[in-house]
Amino acid sequence: MLKTVPPITDPVFVRPDRYSLLDRFFLRFLRDERDLPFPYLMMKVAFLMVPLAILLYMPFVTGWLWAAIAVGYFYLNNVRLKGPFGLMMHCSTHRPLFKPEYEWMNRIIPWFLAPWFGQSPETYRAHHIGMHHAEGNMPEDGSSTMSYQRDKPGQFIKYYLLFLSTGVYEMLVYLARKGRRKLWMGALFGELLYFLFCAAMCLVDWKATLVVFILPLFIFRLIAMTGNWVQHTFIDPTDPGNDYKNSITCINVKFNKRCWNDGYHISHHIQPTLHWTEHPVFFQENLAEFGRNKAVIFNGLDYGAVFFLLMRDRYEKLAEHFVDVGDNFRTDEEVIAFLRSRTARMAYPAAAVVA
Repeated sequence: MLKTVPPITDPVFVRPDRYSLLDRFFLRFLRDERDLPFPYLMMKVAFLMVPLAILLYMPFVTGWLWAAIAVGYFYLNNVRLKGPFGLMMHCSTHRPLFKPEYEWMNRIIPWFLAPWFGQSPETYRAHHIGMHHAEGNMPEDGSSTMSYQRDKPGQFIKYYLLFLSTGVYEMLVYLARKGRRKLWMGALFGELLYFLFCAAMCLVDWKATLVVFILPLFIFRLIAMTGNWVQHTFIDPTDPGNDYKNSITCINVKFNKRCWNDGYHISHHIQPTLHWTEHPVFFQENLAEFGRNKAVIFNGLDYGAVFFLLMRDRYEKLAEHFVDVGDNFRTDEEVIAFLRSRTARMAYPAAAVVA
């Protein structure tokens, strides 16, 4: 257990002395200069990963060459770029990336680039904005973790399989019930279009379609559900709607540098439109509030590390990285007991989930 917050190494915005010619070109279109890394990531996807995917469908690419390209594509898609791209999409869903006069460009990420990562167009926005943030992990949130024992592998498997089998349907039912017709139409159209497209591409080349579109879909939805599970694992049963008490913050991890400070999930729920570079500042300016609410903060552990420690019942290791900003605990044993109390299944009916 750490009794004081160590120096924060997560990224904040520092304006460069000068911008390059290409920087200035992109800045003409961006609403916020702090988002300059995003067009470069979009170019990397469009000009590096997408051509590899297209090559897998070419009839002259066969044998060992096809296998080598498939491995390269799989690595770029699911290991190297999936996290940064997914969290870029997250940021641009909350804060439109391009200026109003270039509104059409805001469709490039969800409609042209996201499908290559296994994301059907518009379903992410519908779930994340239309349901998850609207409900805040409470029972009507189809991705709520409250009704699960959140340190048990079997419970996570159940959570993921429910999502795969009924998640999109449950989201559409929720959006229809709440009268969010535009989001409902977009999600339904995007999901149907994606699966029809995959079916058609299987007729062209089923092996390429498996590598390019189908495996990334299952991997994306697994990663999305794992992330949501961890982000909303430690919940105060007496105050589950309190953003300080139903989410976590991970500081000083490489993940925050690669994925746009996504470890700051508490502040993200408190201020969903807060720019990704502002989260470390918000955290440090509101330490007293984090402390009063006994917020769960880990130093040097990202979501993946927290997930695997939970699944292995390694609470003592979680306690080593726990930051007690409010001086609420005397020993690691107290921290362990506190964390265990926050992962207990709560008396709410289980709900299907959606990415």
